[in-house]
Amino acid sequence: MRTAALALICLAVTACGDDAVREVSDRAALVGEDPVIARALNDPLMSDPDLASRNEANAALGFADSHALPVIVASGADASAAREALRLDLLADGPIPDLPLPRERAEGAAPLKALGPMAGAAELLDAVGAPATCAAGLREDFALAASLPPPAVLPPLGMVRQAGGADGAGCGVRIVRYTTAARPEDVLQYHYAKARRAGMKATRYDEPEAIIRARGKGAEALTVHARPALHGLTGVDLIYRAP
Repeated sequence: MRTAALALICLAVTACGDDAVREVSDRAALVGEDPVIARALNDPLMSDPDLASRNEANAALGFADSHALPVIVASGADASAAREALRLDLLADGPIPDLPLPRERAEGAAPLKALGPMAGAAELLDAVGAPATCAAGLREDFALAASLPPPAVLPPLGMVRQAGGADGAGCGVRIVRYTTAARPEDVLQYHYAKARRAGMKATRYDEPEAIIRARGKGAEALTVHARPALHGLTGVDLIYRAP
């Protein structure tokens, strides 16, 4: 009786062992075929509090993929390189128009609002005069950042953090948040030149943050806000409304 029981146990253990080996083998084969699955299976959980410094959106500047490595701050050399990239891009289409001095808010006019990551849809839409009802049609899609019209194209080395927009009557809106090593003034210079070359009238403000506001024909509008961000970068909010 005892011998029969031991035989059954051995068979069960062997079967379990075979299943385990087969499972490991199948997983290894799957990982080998699909690197995305490999990354998903082996990547640390994003809820880990030790991964607060993780930010692959800025990988081009060597940002840490693990908290075990120090975060590399964008240097003055990075800012200069980004500035030269912006200027070379602009020079390809001719002389660069001078960035005007900041204009003061007209007496009685509503004060401009700072934007940034905490700004909601209503504030972003209002920056280009789009109806608040357009918020219902907003969608996030990074592909929208790759198909912006000439007045709103992104500068070289700009790293998109968030992109979205809405379509429809009166709601042809594109919203892009990006970071760059270029200084805020260089960012304004770039977008000012692009807006002017597209036939838009552009104005610069420095309160409550560095801002370019441009108007074109019909409802066309462009608003660009730039501010110092983490790790020596410049954070930029770009909102464009089609005519």
